[in-house]
Amino acid sequence: MNSKFLLAGLRAAGEPTRLRLLSLCARGEFTVSDFTQILGQSQPRVSRHLKLLCDAGLVDRFREGTWGFYRLAERAEGGILSRILAALISDDDPDVARDLERLADVKAARLEAADKYFRANASQWDEIRSLYVPEKDVEAALTDVFDPLEFNEFLDIGTGTGRMLELFGRRVAKGVGVDLNREMLAVARAKLDAAGLENCQVRHGDMYTLPIPSHSVDAVTVHQVLRYADDPQSVIREAARVLRPGGRVAVVDFAPHDIEALRDQHAHRRLGFAHDEVAGWFKSAGLNPGAAIDLAGDPLTVTIWPADAPQTEV
Repeated sequence: MNSKFLLAGLRAAGEPTRLRLLSLCARGEFTVSDFTQILGQSQPRVSRHLKLLCDAGLVDRFREGTWGFYRLAERAEGGILSRILAALISDDDPDVARDLERLADVKAARLEAADKYFRANASQWDEIRSLYVPEKDVEAALTDVFDPLEFNEFLDIGTGTGRMLELFGRRVAKGVGVDLNREMLAVARAKLDAAGLENCQVRHGDMYTLPIPSHSVDAVTVHQVLRYADDPQSVIREAARVLRPGGRVAVVDFAPHDIEALRDQHAHRRLGFAHDEVAGWFKSAGLNPGAAIDLAGDPLTVTIWPADAPQTEV
């Protein structure tokens, strides 16, 4: 590690409140408002401490509309040093112990708000789920698709309430879900908190221009999302862009059907996809399509379309 970076990082962390912030950031992603509630300090004071940690490369800040979320830095030297420092902070420290108690309250409030939103909107998902094979069967088949693959970094495009992160989160070193709907992201954050999946996070972003570096993830899911897309091929092209050589993507959606009510009442832009159509998009994006898996329901059939990135970049 560069000595100048190390000294700057240690200076930035060398203050009681900033150490407490590092300890909290190791447990998820939080807003300034969350930190002020947990630490019992003013917003300007907390913001100043966070800025110093960000400037030193120990903490990352992510914009989501008018909100900013903070989390331990993930990459390069900042990610290494921040995790070493956070691991050295004892949970038995009186200030840290109080912080963790208040953190539990913040997470409980998140979960309550998420449950309220989900209860208000669950009927539309329940109505659609009643038309096809049980979700547990879909998830079992999807798990089988990825079982032969060893992967450390996982991306779920259009993550919604974060179910794919729950499904694969304990198998990966890092999981990221991207979605444009902030209410859904709030639900996902609460569910990840409840599941203890501190290695997973969600980001506000567009599936056509993912906030993810090229060739940086090992596995991608596009679960029950493509039917809402104006340009499905572009979504697959983005999935291909972020995959590492040898990585795998799995698209899960409906086979062709004629239930117009799903278009009128649930904003589905496409009434399913044909095997040849999806395979063509994979090939156009430089991916190698695998065998499609059809799971017949009544009246909708769910299909899983897997594809692999070439072992070497093209």
